[in-house]
Amino acid sequence: MLAWMTAESISETLTSGRVVYYSRSRKALWRKGDTSGQTQRLVAFRWDCDRDAVLVQVDQAGVACHTGRRSCFYFEAEKEGVKEVLEVETEPEVLYGTVAK
Repeated sequence: MLAWMTAESISETLTSGRVVYYSRSRKALWRKGDTSGQTQRLVAFRWDCDRDAVLVQVDQAGVACHTGRRSCFYFEAEKEGVKEVLEVETEPEVLYGTVAK
């Protein structure tokens, strides 16, 4: 998945070991799994050479995507067009009680 982080979310992630992001739409910290139970435990935290992007390696409990897939990156472009490459593992209704968009 791809998500935003702030200094505060990075600090909490490194301190707690549970991955915390920043939700730009809610303007608040987003503790992955608070709603769905699908948490992420920090394995490694890395910066790129310019120190303007981070790579967070996690131990994912359950699915990562709100659509019920293991990854948010489940569309793949091919010569023939775009196809879905990951199946739904957990129905969104089970995770959130609502249908994912």
